[in-house]
Amino acid sequence: MMPIVLLASSSIAYSQISNTEKDSLYINQIEEKKQPAKVLHAEPLYIDLIRDLGARKGEREWNLGLGLTDELTFDSYEALIEYEWAPMDRLGLEVELPFTFYSPLADNGGVETPSNRLNSIKIATQWSFFVNERIATSMAIGYINEFELSDFRNFGKPMISRNVYNPFLVVAKRWGNNFHSLVYTGPIIVHEYESGEVHTSYDVNTSFHYMIPGTRNFIGVEFNKTWESSDFDMTMRPQMRLGIADNLMIGIIAGVPISRENERFSSFLRLIWEPKHK
Repeated sequence: MMPIVLLASSSIAYSQISNTEKDSLYINQIEEKKQPAKVLHAEPLYIDLIRDLGARKGEREWNLGLGLTDELTFDSYEALIEYEWAPMDRLGLEVELPFTFYSPLADNGGVETPSNRLNSIKIATQWSFFVNERIATSMAIGYINEFELSDFRNFGKPMISRNVYNPFLVVAKRWGNNFHSLVYTGPIIVHEYESGEVHTSYDVNTSFHYMIPGTRNFIGVEFNKTWESSDFDMTMRPQMRLGIADNLMIGIIAGVPISRENERFSSFLRLIWEPKHK
């Protein structure tokens, strides 16, 4: 009888804690006083990070993603499976397999629909070189390498059609307990194997989030911007993250093209599972 009474008393006491105090408790849980330091940041859901900024050894995460984009003359469906982990403090690694499947529209004007494909084998690393709990700021550098594959119609001819090199910089800051901002930027260098040509573009992805008081849930927006020669594309991605279990969350993202010639609206879902670690 005594344990039941104690449990009930504990539940009542927690329910009486204000949202501000709950926020502080959650932040302290992430930033508890042990080495190395770590700051709680809201991570964007579309251009996600390789691992948490200030990652601690043993952290790991599985992601499953599903998306739909209206490409004017056909619909494209994205699917990805992604595994990320921290083999040592502040170092994150990632392996991702992204797929794209295409469906022609009835009024596509006879335009040929691309072939379905496993887009690439994507490997990445990220190192948090600056973590400061006092000013709630973190910075990291990283590198993504994508071995892009031929589509299923021409699979193996060749197996790898081009290589994509993407070094990047991340700067994130939390403002108070609930407001978060982040900048993710770097060049994307594409090397075409058959022709030997090299194309370079530059991405600047900015995001702003508000974490709902007393929860791990947030709402926010990403602005994904790309410059290539004289061309500029930007997509705004309003989003939300919902915790559905202790270590399971779902991200819901909409894509609204602001300056893009060949794309309409899009949507994307990301299922995030963080297995427990010591």
